[in-house]
Amino acid sequence: MKVLIADDDAVARHKLETYLLDWNYEVVAASEGKEAWRALQEEDAPRLAILDWMMPGMDGVQICEEVKKLKGEPYIYVLLLTVRDRKEDVVRGLDAGADDYLTKPYDAQELKARLRTGRRILALQAALLSARDALKAQVTLDPLTGLWNRAATLAALKRELSRAEDQNTSLSVFMADLDHFHRINEIHGHLAGDTALRLIAQKMQAVHRPYDTVGRYGGEEFVVILPGCDRSETEKQAERLRASVSDEELDLSEGMIRLSLSVGAVHVSDAKSMDPSALLYAASALLYAADVALARAKNAGGNRVEFASPHEVREMNSAEACAKAPRHRPKNGLTFVA
Repeated sequence: MKVLIADDDAVARHKLETYLLDWNYEVVAASEGKEAWRALQEEDAPRLAILDWMMPGMDGVQICEEVKKLKGEPYIYVLLLTVRDRKEDVVRGLDAGADDYLTKPYDAQELKARLRTGRRILALQAALLSARDALKAQVTLDPLTGLWNRAATLAALKRELSRAEDQNTSLSVFMADLDHFHRINEIHGHLAGDTALRLIAQKMQAVHRPYDTVGRYGGEEFVVILPGCDRSETEKQAERLRASVSDEELDLSEGMIRLSLSVGAVHVSDAKSMDPSALLYAASALLYAADVALARAKNAGGNRVEFASPHEVREMNSAEACAKAPRHRPKNGLTFVA
């Protein structure tokens, strides 16, 4: 593990560095406070720091205070070294953000033990962060494809709608559906269907920009949100998405299955044109209009892109229309949450 040591006394610093190297630590040494503070702000900063209280530039207490302000992750564990041994000094150092406090002259074995304590605390914190990230993934990611799940996709759409309205920019939404998916499940089984969905998810991610949102909406249906695309670029992106899947074959033990994708697309050149009295329904309006276009693509034989007309978008963008949408959805339709 990498450890930062900061002490303006060259002899004391060398002695401490010798101990740490003998204990198999990687050492980053600083001779004054500002140098130490810079080292702690680097991308690969040490997570253990041993700071002398009295240093030029910034003292150890000041560094502790700055580290505390970072509130970053992963955590930096700070051990403060000083000749000060009064109770009020100990309290001041701990209040500043130090995790531990050791007075000079220190015993080498005690220092070694305190560093072990710091490593245990850092390991526990890493385990907690890992558990938190795993829970976050369960809440926001689709477990089969690794794409954003339905709830996260809807939240992203609402955010992008709000941003597009504030910045008066365009927004495009695709509703994509794997053609004849039920046949794959019925003939080859659900494991083959799962394999097809994972393959589609990989293709969709590969052809879209890093800042686009790609989510699994349910079953074999996917949603793509593209901020800032004009109509021409939206058409190219939709066709690129369709073509990326239509050229793909699923290799099964029973043989090759050619896959294809139908896409229903909506493009709003000016988000401010969305009915302000129905903003709560705007996300549902776009999804429903995209689903209408998708149904048209499916009914025309699939493996094609269809766009919702401006009239359809305007027609859907009302509280009344969106309230009716779940009861009057297309054959492949979806239920939307405003």
